[in-house]
Amino acid sequence: MAELGKKYCVYCLAEVSSLRFRCTECADIELCPDCFSAGAEIGPHRRWHGYQLVDGGRFTLWGAEAEGGWSSREEQLLLDAIEQFGFGNWEDMAAHVGASRTPQEVMEHYVSMYIHGNLGKACIPDSIPNRVTDHTCPSGGPLSPSLTTPLPPLDISVAEQQQLGYMPLRDDYEIEYDQDAETLISGLSVNYDDDDVEIELKRAHVDMYVRKLKERQRRKNIARDYNLVPAFLGKDKKEKEKAPKRKITKEEKELRLKLRPLYQFMSCKEFEDFFENMHKERVLRAKIRELQRYRRNGITKMEESAEYEAARHKREKRKENKNIANSKRGKEDGKDGEFAAIENLPGFELLSDREKVLCSSLNLSPARYVTVKTIIIKDHLQKRQGIPSKSRLPSYLDKVLKKRILNFLTESGWISRDAS
Repeated sequence: MAELGKKYCVYCLAEVSSLRFRCTECADIELCPDCFSAGAEIGPHRRWHGYQLVDGGRFTLWGAEAEGGWSSREEQLLLDAIEQFGFGNWEDMAAHVGASRTPQEVMEHYVSMYIHGNLGKACIPDSIPNRVTDHTCPSGGPLSPSLTTPLPPLDISVAEQQQLGYMPLRDDYEIEYDQDAETLISGLSVNYDDDDVEIELKRAHVDMYVRKLKERQRRKNIARDYNLVPAFLGKDKKEKEKAPKRKITKEEKELRLKLRPLYQFMSCKEFEDFFENMHKERVLRAKIRELQRYRRNGITKMEESAEYEAARHKREKRKENKNIANSKRGKEDGKDGEFAAIENLPGFELLSDREKVLCSSLNLSPARYVTVKTIIIKDHLQKRQGIPSKSRLPSYLDKVLKKRILNFLTESGWISRDAS
């Protein structure tokens, strides 16, 4: 009688408690690995029936002599972790495998068994055939193979990596641009009964997914090229304080705005070098014009230019002072001559400054202006008191002069707007 709790092969009666193959179509049919691989058939069971691998957790893929004694369940968890977290994230992989395995053990086991072991030697060829190598520009130019080499990870601390969700070994982020892009292909499967329309539709989905991946990588390259991550973390301010740059002129700012569409075709360094070279060109052109001016004035040595510049500066200073003095004198003369036509007429001293300007602009004598002003104000007061009055303005006062004087008296507050 078989011991309680143990499992035996129905064909050779060998103990299969650790690992056995169970038929999914026949009841109570369990075979050992040797009988299953030999295609054993018993009763209604046939070799092409579906099967299920039953592992008690104690079966080892590499044999009992393998270092570490990894079970098949741990091996399966390790392969799942490699697919999920990627090569290099040993801490996450160790946590996925189980608490009994450290990151160092996970790394050593995977490298020794799956890369340098027999499995790695059989699956990873020494030289990949039919690989196309670009020999047009091997020195790192636009067509160089060095474009495919991965970039080094960002130089940020562990706390900043956690803040950004950045994984340095993969040069990747937990939340990427267009995070749901993988849903385009997650449910795709190629079936033999697919027609041409369905195949083309699936190809279109894959094409859209590839374009989203390219856009995701382009944004990463832009963020790295223009130092957007240090700018987000506030490190660029410290670097700017350490290495102050030259002051950008207004013309250069406008030119940068006009050439902004070229950013997508040039790297940040190339763009800055472009404007730096333009600045050097302007400086050289200004220096050439200055040397040509020296030559026109008979200066042939740089020692003579300092004396010439000092003398030129003095001449310009004297000329500037002379112009300022002439402008002040002209203003004073203009102010004195502004009322020259009416200042000697009677009634001039009775006028205010604004009334003097008005009489001078209307070419009206002060006495006549005072007369008109008196008549208008008197008529206004009589109308406010309800006394009927008939305006008796002088004959020399036409409609234009009357309107100008009424507007002036209204603005000055002598009469109300209704009366005007």
